[in-house]
Amino acid sequence: MPTPRETHEDESSAPTVISEAPGGVSIRVRVQPRSSRNQTEGVHNGAIRIRLTSPPVEGAANEALIGFFSKLLGVRKGAIHIEAGTKSRDKRVFVEGLSKTEAAEALGVGP
Repeated sequence: MPTPRETHEDESSAPTVISEAPGGVSIRVRVQPRSSRNQTEGVHNGAIRIRLTSPPVEGAANEALIGFFSKLLGVRKGAIHIEAGTKSRDKRVFVEGLSKTEAAEALGVGP
């Protein structure tokens, strides 16, 4: 039996990771700062794992997350803000003007 750290969810978990919100979508993410490159790593434990090169100091990783999402999702940086978890690895990010399907496709977590 796998330990809690080894368990992960498959792409069918996208509905719990990305949810519709008024005017856009809310996305649950788990950030790993100081990575070798910026990338997504699929869904793990109910959140999309995001690796970022920035360190977790003075909001650098949060700014990097917003910039990475902006490029990945094709929206302006001003349309993205962190709803919860500004000082945590687990965050909830709101993206304005995007549908759940568009976000899931851009992030590679299913339809």
